[in-house]
Amino acid sequence: MSSENEIEVAEEERTPLLPAQYDPNQNQNCKNTSVSSVPNQRVASLDVFRGLTVALMILVDDVGKAFPSLNHSPWFGLTLADFVMPFFLFGVGVSIALVFKKPLNKQSATKKVILRTIKLFLLGVLVQGGYFHGRGNLSYGVDLNRIRWLGVLQRISIGYLLASISELWLVNNTILVNSPASYVRKYFIQWVFSLLLCSVYLSLLYSLYVPNWKFEHSNLLGSGLASIIENIHCEVRGSLEPPCNAVGYIDRLVIGEHHMYQRPVYRRTKECSVNSPDYGPLPPHSPVWCLAPFDPEGILSSLMASITCFMGLQFGHILVLLQGHKQRVLIWSAFSFSLLAIGSILQILGIPVSKALYTLSYMFITAGASGLVLTVIYYIVDIEHLRKPTVILQWMGMNALIVYALAACDIFTAVIQGFYWRSPENNLELKSPSWTPINFCLEFNRNWCSGPPLRPWSK
Repeated sequence: MSSENEIEVAEEERTPLLPAQYDPNQNQNCKNTSVSSVPNQRVASLDVFRGLTVALMILVDDVGKAFPSLNHSPWFGLTLADFVMPFFLFGVGVSIALVFKKPLNKQSATKKVILRTIKLFLLGVLVQGGYFHGRGNLSYGVDLNRIRWLGVLQRISIGYLLASISELWLVNNTILVNSPASYVRKYFIQWVFSLLLCSVYLSLLYSLYVPNWKFEHSNLLGSGLASIIENIHCEVRGSLEPPCNAVGYIDRLVIGEHHMYQRPVYRRTKECSVNSPDYGPLPPHSPVWCLAPFDPEGILSSLMASITCFMGLQFGHILVLLQGHKQRVLIWSAFSFSLLAIGSILQILGIPVSKALYTLSYMFITAGASGLVLTVIYYIVDIEHLRKPTVILQWMGMNALIVYALAACDIFTAVIQGFYWRSPENNLELKSPSWTPINFCLEFNRNWCSGPPLRPWSK
């Protein structure tokens, strides 16, 4: 990425591909301090990995509407779309390890981290808080009583903050890593911190008492603007089902139901949609919680999501500490397969895979998949130097934030819709569920290059 508002700080552009780790308390002429002779450059494979993640997000957003099986899992399970968020967080963790690999002014770096976290969080509120109304709607603006406070960029900012602070303050930089034991001593406190976050999540998820609750929704079957109050019976602990889990309870308690995502994924479950796994009309005798809000980037689940950043940190540490390609690939591969195995075992033991709750099994499986994908890309791009086929992905990775905001958040389509012929009804209304950039180009050529459009994408 190329601006201060990005997920990773700009100093990464000066990160050596094969950096040398050293003890900051040693003298400059110490024999144990090695100096890398490789010129400073970006880690191309990490840019490609980020670009692939953004491309995957755009793909599932477009194709997922036509093929719901590619869209996010309605509640339990794992689909292609469910890997996007962990890939983002994992890449952030790797980048943090590269950025903060050298001794620096901790106070100054902490201020920069906090400032970038605030900028990224506010940008997320702007693009996902309801201010932009999406495709087919030229209006904009949001009721402050219903603004959505959490979202994708907000979750990334939380992970970035926790991982960066731990890298700055919880790593013992006085230890020279020359053995597995010294590696453990160097990062031990950071690992304890990540385990503490994980323990807080698990404790609240399985032990927090969820009482009965109520929510308000519009009367979709009636006339007028009347609202209905629905009551949901819970009084349980440890439930992972949509209506009575601790993740939703904490969000309702802290930020309020009106500031949560109003179209949650569980509306595509069999209980809530006749077109499951796609959105659709409510089936007969559907439970009342089908209309309740739920935020997939909630407060509690973001704690577990930040652990994915810590997993990426460990991959970044290997990249910083080891100078041999073979060593990196072997350790990364072993680490990735271990994470996949642990996640699979947890699933067998009864911890389901759920992106909405960001369960422990989901975290391990997706982190392992992230590591394997990065390892393959690293081998192709930085070892075999096959960069021409990935040049577009690399560019997208270097400008990931702007590409994400323009494409994945529909800002580009909203701008295009602002141009119309004589009246707003004659605009490029991108309302088709099967819309893709290719379809857009075809329709643009057919409707606009041949003369004034009558009603492109007519209702």
